[in-house]
Amino acid sequence: MVQKDKGAWAWVPVLYFTQGLPYVLVVTVSVIMYKKLGVSNSDIGLYTSWLYLPWVLKPLWSPFVDLKSTKRKWFLSMQLLIAVALLGVGLAIPTNMFFITTLACFWMAAFASATNDIASDGYYMIGLTEKKQSFFVGMRSTFYRLAMVTGEGLIVIMAGFLENKYGDNTKAWSITMVIAAVLMLILTISNFLVTPKYESSTAISTDKPEGFLDVFTSFFKKKDIGIALAFILSFRLGESQLVKMAAPFMLDSPEKGGLGYSTEQIGTIFGTAGVIMLSIGGILGGILISRDGLKKWMLPMVLSLNVPNILYAILAFTKTTSIIPVAATVIFEKFGYGFGFTAFLMYLIYISEGKSKTSHYAIATGFMALGMMLPGMISGYMQQWLGYDGFFIWVVIAALPALFLLKFITYPPEFGKKTNETNA
Repeated sequence: MVQKDKGAWAWVPVLYFTQGLPYVLVVTVSVIMYKKLGVSNSDIGLYTSWLYLPWVLKPLWSPFVDLKSTKRKWFLSMQLLIAVALLGVGLAIPTNMFFITTLACFWMAAFASATNDIASDGYYMIGLTEKKQSFFVGMRSTFYRLAMVTGEGLIVIMAGFLENKYGDNTKAWSITMVIAAVLMLILTISNFLVTPKYESSTAISTDKPEGFLDVFTSFFKKKDIGIALAFILSFRLGESQLVKMAAPFMLDSPEKGGLGYSTEQIGTIFGTAGVIMLSIGGILGGILISRDGLKKWMLPMVLSLNVPNILYAILAFTKTTSIIPVAATVIFEKFGYGFGFTAFLMYLIYISEGKSKTSHYAIATGFMALGMMLPGMISGYMQQWLGYDGFFIWVVIAALPALFLLKFITYPPEFGKKTNETNA
């Protein structure tokens, strides 16, 4: 058996960058793409939110990932399938039925990505000792978010450049998605090369569930699970709507209440300062939790995730289009996201502790995805009903339930804190 923690500095960044990239392409970049291809906000909000469904339903097939084969084989095969699906998106964009066809390809990528998440997270928990899991959670979160900003930033910048070069959004986005498929293939090969074969027969047998139904019954019998699930569902209630309408807000003309920015401008903002601040936030969050434990930083991190939403409301009300306040809003939002999401990841790891932790983590993240999908589905309709200014006020209000539930959830105050042995 390969020793636990071996090569973690190499495989953790690559594995979680690969986990984040297809997610951002399916959930966020698709929004920008459809906006530039002429799809309405209401259709964008509704249909791209349905793409969350595989992440909601992934607990239903997570036991199969535990029971069949190794997690390494699962995530490598799923990553290859994602590359094929993204290639399908790129080739389908110039067709007459591009909306239905690209949605079908995004669905394939979404199901493969959700399964990749199950296997990658299970591999993380098998491949690292429990003490190292908290140490690496900041890096894991950072590279996951770096992948998201790569999608929102570099890939969108490339799409904007191609739009300007060809004067044809269809051709520009077709080429962009083909390039994204090639990038996904390169990442798959990289994971094949850097991930050790941790999963001996002993490791597999200790983590395998005893039976399919046992996975679900043992999860829902956990102490105070009702309050825990309410917190998980509401944690991203505001952000789930903001992430759907932030790009349309920046792309729409001032006459429609937007900022009138170009695709390339949005990509530049997210891909430069956004990358840096997201990285700083995620790394800092991991360091502070490993130093002080989760309890001390839970409230500040929940606030950091939601307070920057106020800045979007200010932009909408003042109709400010100047680059400095717009970039500052993105900077604060990305830092707060990276910093705040670290606490959420540690809480999900805590909820998943015990037997069948791979499947239990999949169930917990499935509820997290449900908390993203349902509000996201109505976000376009809410924006059209309230306008951008009223919509962002609503997003700020939507953060209140999670803050209220904070005092009811329970977890060890020292959870995630490194011991002297960890530092050795």
